[in-house]
Amino acid sequence: VQLQASGGGLVQAGGSLRLSCAASGRTFSSITVGWVRQAPGKEREFVGASSWSRGRTYYTDSVKGRFIISRDDAKNTVYLQMNSLKPEDTAIYYCAASDWRTPREPTDFGFWGQGTQVTVSS
Repeated sequence: VQLQASGGGLVQAGGSLRLSCAASGRTFSSITVGWVRQAPGKEREFVGASSWSRGRTYYTDSVKGRFIISRDDAKNTVYLQMNSLKPEDTAIYYCAASDWRTPREPTDFGFWGQGTQVTVSS
């Protein structure tokens, strides 16, 4: 699976950004696609994902109610809509894919795209 992430940038606290992840190389509907982030000096952290199973979406607690993941199987693309951004959301965001139904740890993902920087200023 090849993954291409885009859409990062600089935004003020309280603002919004949308990231996109385009996938190729596998039947898109058969893979779970998610987002993992890594802040400076910290380990990678699972953010959320869209499962191959009925398109179920799930998130880590710190982004629930603020981030929304959607997928467009016709375009082989998953989106991460980030609202009410906080400075602590600043990180490199990676698009990742897995054969698992509901991967929840970075190590559960076997395919990775390049990261895209998201910076939230206070």
